[in-house]
Amino acid sequence: MKKRILGRTGLECSEIGLGTWALGSSVYGDVASDEATRLVGESLDKGINFFDTAPLYGDKTEDGIAETVLGKGLGGRRDDVVISTKFGRTAKDVMPGRFNAAEARTSCEASLRRIGRDWIDLFFFHSPFEPDEICDDVWEELERLKAEGKIRHIGHSVSMYEQTRELSTEWMRERKIDAIQVVLSPFNRESRPLIATAIEQGCGIVARECMANGFLSGGIQKDTIFPQGSLNARYSREEIAERVDYAEELKTHLVSGEIETLPQAAYRWVLDEPGVSIALSGAKNVDEMVDSVHASEAPSYGSDAVSSVERIHRQDFCPA
Repeated sequence: MKKRILGRTGLECSEIGLGTWALGSSVYGDVASDEATRLVGESLDKGINFFDTAPLYGDKTEDGIAETVLGKGLGGRRDDVVISTKFGRTAKDVMPGRFNAAEARTSCEASLRRIGRDWIDLFFFHSPFEPDEICDDVWEELERLKAEGKIRHIGHSVSMYEQTRELSTEWMRERKIDAIQVVLSPFNRESRPLIATAIEQGCGIVARECMANGFLSGGIQKDTIFPQGSLNARYSREEIAERVDYAEELKTHLVSGEIETLPQAAYRWVLDEPGVSIALSGAKNVDEMVDSVHASEAPSYGSDAVSSVERIHRQDFCPA
């Protein structure tokens, strides 16, 4: 596994990180707890050292199930990895976002207990929807948490891109944050201007939803029926067909040579984007994780493949 430096944090991270939303929630289908724990351990063995989680990754009865699973899976190796988690939303209380001093401390300390660790390497604002959600007192509290050694770096996990990209830009320029987490895949490229700012400011860039909510997995067909309550259940048959057709078109341009599958192609494409530090894999099992790791081992795309994928891109598809 190749490694990259996460911007001005100086953290040396695996190019492929493991995102754990699927391990604490049925948002992409159920994952057995023993399989989730095994996945974390196997990810370590494959060279993954960056793990992203959140209190939101749970259910209506328990916050942070994924954080607990992560801590169990890491076991005695939990201090040898880089862990990012978030604050402002929980599984039991998603809306509205709470980006204030009290929530930052309560959330941080609860996450540390669940993970079984004394510090968080990267503490993300979990997707503010608009600037008015941010309370002024949060910054002083975050600095206190840093002084206490409970968090090391602060980031912004960007959602509602149009409403919050200026907020993120301001935070980067004022050096309030050291990293951003953005949606990025061949399906969705709207974050490129914000990524350019991050490069300019020396901020780390973590890419999520690289598989376009599973449409780049190669396993979704036009007649696929998604379970009620899962993310993709919201799409009409027409929208599903449009996404499946585009995935097939991308496959003809990107799957060749050492890139043997569409998921590998998606992760390799993300890793080739300028400035990207980490591409998060949302793997639900060991096989999916191993497939994503192969993208780090494969060579970068040549200019012909890059140009062809730019030419066929007609729109940014809505992210989760």
